[in-house]
Amino acid sequence: METFIAWLIFGALAGWLASVLTGKNRRMGAVANIVVGILGAFIGAGIMSTLGIAVPVGFSVTGFLVAVGGAVVMIMAMGLIRR
Repeated sequence: METFIAWLIFGALAGWLASVLTGKNRRMGAVANIVVGILGAFIGAGIMSTLGIAVPVGFSVTGFLVAVGGAVVMIMAMGLIRR
């Protein structure tokens, strides 16, 4: 249970930072930040593995940056789709 809560916090922080970096923070709530952060981690890991770069596992600065990068990509893609 503690691991699940830790992943939610990790996802929330990554999603929040991505929303701040993309200027979408005012439109996104806490739940959206968590979802974007967790999905962003999967997207970032997918991009890294496609490029042949080792994907970090667990909680680390590199893993956090991958999650934020993936979340930024996701937010930007959603913005393009909505237009």
